[in-house]
Amino acid sequence: MDSLKKQRNRTKRAVMSGKRSAARPATDRRVVRTRDVLGDALVALMHEKPFEAITVQDLLDRAGVSRSTFYTHYKDKNDLFFSDAEEFFEAMATALSRHGDKSNRVAPVREFFEHVAEFHKFRAALVSAGKVQDVMDLGQDFFARGIEQRLGELSGTRPMTPARCAALAHAFAGALFSLLSWWIHSGAPSSAAQMDELYHHMVWSSIGLQPKPATGRTQVRFVELKPKSREPRKRAVPPPAYAGKIHSR
Repeated sequence: MDSLKKQRNRTKRAVMSGKRSAARPATDRRVVRTRDVLGDALVALMHEKPFEAITVQDLLDRAGVSRSTFYTHYKDKNDLFFSDAEEFFEAMATALSRHGDKSNRVAPVREFFEHVAEFHKFRAALVSAGKVQDVMDLGQDFFARGIEQRLGELSGTRPMTPARCAALAHAFAGALFSLLSWWIHSGAPSSAAQMDELYHHMVWSSIGLQPKPATGRTQVRFVELKPKSREPRKRAVPPPAYAGKIHSR
């Protein structure tokens, strides 16, 4: 994590608490669009060449923005990369709470695993860039906070102190990313839905909660891990070079 902290001398784009203002100024739309096209440009370039070979000028040429605009929002390409990663993990980790999911799930495991599996080429680019562990550490941190929030919302659980809730949330987040790593490296032998069920039975048994799986499907529309058109992307919060909005149906 030390290398991640050194790289992220960042502009404050993401709200770390997971809470965002419901009403955003109209001018923000231009800011969001600028960051969208820069994020898309970075992802596209990461499919074409090693991360270390990508220059800021490459990003400017691909996104069609000026150098001054880029540096208004980002310190460098690492700042852009981790800013987008933060937005993705924040949106994913808090999705169930933000959308009032009625199940007893503490994290959208199925949706998260499906998303990661879909963008296997981008995973390979992360490996090549040497950023996998940084991204995993960042994601685990966001999921720990999202799970802690979710645990406080569930009814029927054993009473627990805030310290115990925080400790369990960090343990569950660690287990989630350990499970994801095993699933990827084992060639996804089980479906994402099966992994969701396995993970949550472990969580529920740990906190004395009766199983109450999702009755419907939570559809994820996140900032994609692949380049998209220059059309503004719809997302619950501003994006990452990653992956928008989650809603239940």
